[in-house]
Amino acid sequence: MTNQPAVALIDKAPNRTDYVRHFNNEFEFDHFHLSSNPDIKKVLKRDVDIEIDLDAYDWIILVGSEALQYFTPERSITEHSGRLINDKFLPVINPAMLAFKPEARRTWEDSLSTILGYISGELQPVDISTETFYGIDNKEEAIAWINEALNAETSYIACDTETTGLYPRDGHILGLSLAYCRDHGVYILTDVVDEDVEILLQKLFTKKITVFHNAKFDLAMLEYHFGFEFPRIEDTMLMHYMLNENPGTHGLKQLALKHTKYGNYEQELHDYIADYCKRNGVLKTQFTWESIPFDVMQVYAAMDAAVTFELYELMNEALNKNPRLVKVYKDILMPGMIFLKDCQDNGVPFDRRRLEEAQELMEKDIQEAIDKLYSFKEVQMFETAQGKEFNPNSTVQLRSLLFDAIGLQPTGKKTGTGAHSTDAEVLGQLAEQHAVPNLILDIRQKSKIKNTYLDKIIPQLDRDSRLRTNFNLHSTTSGRLSSSGKLNMQQIPRDNPIVKGCIRAKEGNQIVAMDLTTAEVYVAAALSGDRNLSEVFKSGGNFHSSIAKLVFRLPCEVDEVAEQYTFERQAAKAVTFGIMYGAGPNKISQQVTKDSGSYFSVQDAQKVINQYFEQFSRLKHWLEEQKEFIESNAYLYSTFGRKRRLENVRSADKGIASHEVRSGINFLVQSVSSDINLLAAIDMNNYIKDNGLKSRIFALVHDSILAECPHHEIDAYSKKLTEFVQMDRGIYINGAPVGCDYDIGEDYSFGKYEKLYG
Repeated sequence: MTNQPAVALIDKAPNRTDYVRHFNNEFEFDHFHLSSNPDIKKVLKRDVDIEIDLDAYDWIILVGSEALQYFTPERSITEHSGRLINDKFLPVINPAMLAFKPEARRTWEDSLSTILGYISGELQPVDISTETFYGIDNKEEAIAWINEALNAETSYIACDTETTGLYPRDGHILGLSLAYCRDHGVYILTDVVDEDVEILLQKLFTKKITVFHNAKFDLAMLEYHFGFEFPRIEDTMLMHYMLNENPGTHGLKQLALKHTKYGNYEQELHDYIADYCKRNGVLKTQFTWESIPFDVMQVYAAMDAAVTFELYELMNEALNKNPRLVKVYKDILMPGMIFLKDCQDNGVPFDRRRLEEAQELMEKDIQEAIDKLYSFKEVQMFETAQGKEFNPNSTVQLRSLLFDAIGLQPTGKKTGTGAHSTDAEVLGQLAEQHAVPNLILDIRQKSKIKNTYLDKIIPQLDRDSRLRTNFNLHSTTSGRLSSSGKLNMQQIPRDNPIVKGCIRAKEGNQIVAMDLTTAEVYVAAALSGDRNLSEVFKSGGNFHSSIAKLVFRLPCEVDEVAEQYTFERQAAKAVTFGIMYGAGPNKISQQVTKDSGSYFSVQDAQKVINQYFEQFSRLKHWLEEQKEFIESNAYLYSTFGRKRRLENVRSADKGIASHEVRSGINFLVQSVSSDINLLAAIDMNNYIKDNGLKSRIFALVHDSILAECPHHEIDAYSKKLTEFVQMDRGIYINGAPVGCDYDIGEDYSFGKYEKLYG
């Protein structure tokens, strides 16, 4: 290479990685290390002994997260790999990881191409011009631009919103970002959106396909504050989820870094925010976007729409190459997004008075547990020896109390620093030796319920006493829904009914919860075509008792198994669910021992697994077929068309490779059962809207659909929902549709709250 620019490469420490080979011997470079210690595991600031004149180099390649974090303000090497930072730094993931995590190869190859482009001069840093990205703060200019967009040849526009809150009722829209062609975008201040501009905007949204990135958010805002309607929409976030299902990769800024020339275009805006917070003594968590002047905001807001426009062109082309993914996107994700928008707007119904009551009850429970803890002579002796009150939240004190003062035998589990662990799993095991660990667990769990749920829910309730939080389609590799925001509905405590008891229907209504029964096993039976397993579903009766009777050849009726053969039933249940999650004899042994309270050896577990597969041989054959397919192809498709990419099955690390196989098999059943539930909820929500019912679905939690229904609609709602759940969608056992269990009551605990607290 002639007239080669000066290049430096900086990695963590001396190692055997052949960077010359990995960079295809395309350029020469000087090699530096943050630390000269070849044995160092993690480089701290005190360990850095690099000596380098940064100004002597045109380009500096930063290998790995530690080099990135030392020389730039960025944290994630995966997000910034191959992206230019501060016109000089080129971060890249460590190529040594490719042997263990083959899924990173695409990131490496893309990064390599970009780095070579900058060093060769084929790529140049982008200069963002205010001529092509700008703000509009007057009505006349807004009308002129909208008319341009209406007359443009493209059949689609990109749209984004800048808001003062994350939920429609918590804030307002500051402005709309719009784009109708590449390398151009505007930011229209809502102050100029009067009736005339609204009419024109609605005309634009009606005529064109409107492309959003995270449409659920922008639609909710625009519909709530302006009443806009959008006949045809697309969502680049969900498109990307179809092309790469890994969580945490779908943000607009991340995709701009990875797929557009604009890179980290918002960096200067975030620098402004950091400086503003510092100058005004404002915490970043309390900063609101309305504090940013229009002149500062306009370019970056306009670019949000421009980047969305560019991503749509790129991803629409990529997605349309795979009809199966297109079908999932159009038939599941987009309808699912609309349904979840409605679901979020319905809100979770809380009883404010009961929440306040629950706070007092939980505080009383916590104090009683603390008083009981301090009554133990071992705790009192510990306090005397220490000369201070025992603090159950102090890990150091707790470790000393349990293992030194009380003399409990450590479990062998250690922390990252090599100390004996005192986590929940360890305390559960130690509780078999003494009552104190169980009390500590009780205090921790109840304190978490109060601090994480009860205390935080009340101030976040809307005026109608409902809490509006997020449900997400794009946050798991399996396709299961997740929840985030004001309240994670997927993590509401199960063992203690106090939070569920506060989710209470308004007067004249009841909470209706439909739960799929053994859905994942049902899916496995249908997919594998195992006749014996299918017959268990056809025969009715208790599922796990039927399985136990078959596997252990029990000499009794199915309805007698639970009472007469409890241990065998628990073993059969553990194997059934264990197989769905790829568990082996070790895991089955642990689970049955835990559930039954009696030791169940690994040998016994293996014997039960063998007996299980004797009865369900076709299921075993199907599981082996899937394993072979994964190992050969490194991907799978679900029966509904979702794709699960499993590149790490080719890892040199056998543990990583085997985990990837288990993940793939689990995906086959978990994603399908989740989609059955989601599709039923979508259909039911549409039925409610089309027929003017008052019932409202307000959450999907695991395999449950939760709704608030007027008394007179409960029967009709339940009957119709069952029809939608049990509809033959291609995963069906003739004569035995998937089971639906219903719980109906005034609150989500279905009587458990009142039973416990009165």
